[in-house]
Amino acid sequence: MRCLRRNLKTFHYYLYRDKIPITDDEGNKTGEYTLVYKRPVECAGNISAGNGDAQTELFGTNVQYEKVIVVDDPQCPIDENSILCIDIVPEPYSAEKTPAHDYIVKATAKSLNSVSIAISRVDHED
Repeated sequence: MRCLRRNLKTFHYYLYRDKIPITDDEGNKTGEYTLVYKRPVECAGNISAGNGDAQTELFGTNVQYEKVIVVDDPQCPIDENSILCIDIVPEPYSAEKTPAHDYIVKATAKSLNSVSIAISRVDHED
């Protein structure tokens, strides 16, 4: 399946790089980690309006997702460890913290000509 140019929407993705242990004021590890991602990359894909019966079977029945992105590049590096900025603008890059994002990747399905990516919205509590 090819993506029509008029159906493409621009979004940004961050690829997972590393996790950094969090330390307390005395320098002791707390057992928690901060996830660190590479710089954001701009991409364009066909983003569905929401999930439906036809899309549910594409990734199986155990995966809960809200939208599907179809990218017409089978070499697209987005995987289950990536995070996405679809409805928000990426913040300036910082190598010490997890960037603000509004979607996470739940599953990917690669075919000969495209990649389908199941995504789910995340709500950040500040």
